[in-house]
Amino acid sequence: MSVQAIDLKVNPAEETIRLGPLALRFLVTGENSGGAVAVFEMLIPAGQRLMAPAHSHDHFEETAYGIEGVLTWTVDGKPIDVGPGQALCIPRGAVHRFDNNGAEDAKGLCMVTPAAIGPQFFRDAAEVAHAAGGDSPHRAKTIEIMLRHGLTPAPPPPKS
Repeated sequence: MSVQAIDLKVNPAEETIRLGPLALRFLVTGENSGGAVAVFEMLIPAGQRLMAPAHSHDHFEETAYGIEGVLTWTVDGKPIDVGPGQALCIPRGAVHRFDNNGAEDAKGLCMVTPAAIGPQFFRDAAEVAHAAGGDSPHRAKTIEIMLRHGLTPAPPPPKS
């Protein structure tokens, strides 16, 4: 019986994608893990709110791990601060978003299991954000990209 050689290397899928002020660096994609996991690092500047609408996903869990600063994840309406050394598993179907409400930049690691989402989602979203030229991205285009990649946008919050 022969075992096929695997070309193992550190950060086999390393790629940085700029999505407005956010920087995402893919470390592992589904192609690198046989579809088991996608892992990416996020850098979110101080005081930055996520441009995309809150969303859920029915086909994967997302686990957020804090490295630097604090990100506030709002999951099913409940704000949860995730700081260095802390992890939060967001179950399938939970509506969520994140914001950096702090005065310092935040860095976190996200793991998607199984790897139902990858760099292409963020590349597509970055293209729409770039076309907006610093304004809010076109909501309908953003939602179309989210749906195409398996994310379900939450309805907008009611106006006060």
